[in-house]
Amino acid sequence: MSTSTRASTSLQAAFRALIDYAGVFPPAMLAMEPAVDEYLIAREGPHAWMLGRFIAPASRLDELVTVLRRKDPAEPIAVSAIVDSASDPRRWFGTAQERLAAVALIRSTVPQLAIEVLETRLPALTTKRDSYDASIGQFAAMAGQAGLRDVPIYVELPYDARWHEALPAAMGALARARLGAKLRCGGAEPQSIPSIADVAAFVATATSEEVPYKATAGLHHPIRHLRVEDGAVMHGFLNLLAAAAFAPDLDRSMLEQVLAEEAPEAFGFDEDGFTWRDLRVDVEAIARARTRFVGYGSCSFSEPIDDLIALKLLRSNA
Repeated sequence: MSTSTRASTSLQAAFRALIDYAGVFPPAMLAMEPAVDEYLIAREGPHAWMLGRFIAPASRLDELVTVLRRKDPAEPIAVSAIVDSASDPRRWFGTAQERLAAVALIRSTVPQLAIEVLETRLPALTTKRDSYDASIGQFAAMAGQAGLRDVPIYVELPYDARWHEALPAAMGALARARLGAKLRCGGAEPQSIPSIADVAAFVATATSEEVPYKATAGLHHPIRHLRVEDGAVMHGFLNLLAAAAFAPDLDRSMLEQVLAEEAPEAFGFDEDGFTWRDLRVDVEAIARARTRFVGYGSCSFSEPIDDLIALKLLRSNA
């Protein structure tokens, strides 16, 4: 790997505000107050420029508000609220509507936080004739009724047997509704990890439909690697970033090779660009890639930073 001893222009373009902090979610599962403490510490640290938003379930925003009122931070914390709703499709919309109303109320009345992003997961399709078009349109409408359409929204499709088949039409529906997409890259069970082909399909389809996306779960380390505990192979956030950067110029097969890369030395940054093997993009292309791949959620902020330092991409104090 090409190394850098400081945060070069290309590194800043690639990693600025890339990592949303999700300390209250598995596997960290911190209580709200220590998670807020971790976020506030990171916000004052040398790598704060890489820190994105604090991710919290909408159902726990009241708890977050209580903690923030007690701590009274000097600046509001930026929040990505997960509109967590009932898994039962018959109850999903009603619960989502209640959550959105609560988010809107807190957004307008609590100065200690700034709700900048919404995320949600759609319920599974119940019949073979169903598509996600209706639920995507209905969620967009509900967000509008709650006065939240000025907030970027990222929508996750359930990763089930119909995910691949439904992806193209759903991405088109997201584009029409001006919503973003969300990709779950891992989980506790190996079967919850999407295949390289599925991740490549997601990146390629989102790129062609001009749908911005974020990712969550499983991206603990920069490079694709083996999870020793169960033998599962985990995706890397640098692989995903590279896929986003090179996607406009690569076919699906080449994207899969980028995502499958396990050699750290295959990736490199210099002052003006980002490389994967013989391919290179300049800073402007990296910046455009970040408008597509807007960030990812991690239950640890220090872990990805430590890894980048170990790879000599970052200094411990820069």
